[in-house]
Amino acid sequence: MNGEAAARRVIEDAHRARTFPAAAFDVGTSSTSLWTGAIGTLTFEAAAPPATLATPFDLASLTKVIATTSVVMELVRTGKLRLDEPVSAFFADWRGTDRDGVTVRDLLEHASGLPARLIDQPPGTRREFEHEIGRIKLEYAPRASSVYSDLGFILLAFLAADRGGAPLAEQFERITVRLKADATYDGGGDLDVRSVRLQADRDPDVPTFGLAPDLRALAAPTRPMDQDVRRGRLLAGEVHDNYAAALGGDAGHAGLFGTAPAVGVFARAVLKAARGATDAPLPFTPALVTEFTARTTVPGSSRALGWDTMLPTSSCGTRLSPEAFGHVGFTGTSLWIDPPRDRYFVLLTNRVCDGGTLEEMRAVRRAFHDALGET
Repeated sequence: MNGEAAARRVIEDAHRARTFPAAAFDVGTSSTSLWTGAIGTLTFEAAAPPATLATPFDLASLTKVIATTSVVMELVRTGKLRLDEPVSAFFADWRGTDRDGVTVRDLLEHASGLPARLIDQPPGTRREFEHEIGRIKLEYAPRASSVYSDLGFILLAFLAADRGGAPLAEQFERITVRLKADATYDGGGDLDVRSVRLQADRDPDVPTFGLAPDLRALAAPTRPMDQDVRRGRLLAGEVHDNYAAALGGDAGHAGLFGTAPAVGVFARAVLKAARGATDAPLPFTPALVTEFTARTTVPGSSRALGWDTMLPTSSCGTRLSPEAFGHVGFTGTSLWIDPPRDRYFVLLTNRVCDGGTLEEMRAVRRAFHDALGET
């Protein structure tokens, strides 16, 4: 059995084991997609529609690297933001000797001292989020350790919006225009900002914040978490994360939707720059991609700037190169990029629609990547 057949068997077996109802995948190089497919149905109901390559998935925490990290990278590229700027320069509530030295870099590397989530239900406005996050007790001294934190990326979206002069979603859409193969952007001059949202809304070939009404019915549904006020119904085309929902669906830690080929479009651009190409769409230059995917100096951490890096215990298995980098999402999504092998791996599922546990999903991811071996 070749690698692709073995990887497909992994996904089919996981579907039969009810780890997820739907899955889609895209594996390719810096220049093209090599292998795609979709397995299962949108839910476990007998009459549920089949998953296809046109099925949008809730990308969950892939938002952190695809959107937020990319927007921060663009702000750094254009000189509007520095990684060493203190967080206290952006938020009035971020005050105290325990946190005055925390920087933008620390938020990106999950090394700010912030816990993963708030203790209580999410507040309803940006200002309330700023206050709650700014006042919450830090779990550890900044840069002494690394704790994966949605709160840090919520703040990153806020400061990116302030420094970039537009909401995170709008700034990301400007980047997606550059990613599209058929875009009119020629690499020079200003983008037609007025056309950005219209083009992204009607075209599923790039990841987007939210879905147009006609695409929501096609999306792989999720079920709300037990603590979510929306519990008891399916979320079809609505963001699964309750913090992102409280922020209107556009947040720094979650909110993106996309098909497997759409994530592949993004992956090819990053992979191209990671391999040294100078003609990848901005902000993906070799220098910036190298900087943002270099492992942190924080003790015991595998994190980079937004991204995670390869360890033998990673969700991408054991056969990717040491230089590989990627990220996963709570809903059952993952993206890994391996520059030395010139490969990217996209696997999207809706595990949180009556599916399996995080550990079961992690085992599927590892087996999927290991099966592909040297493909």
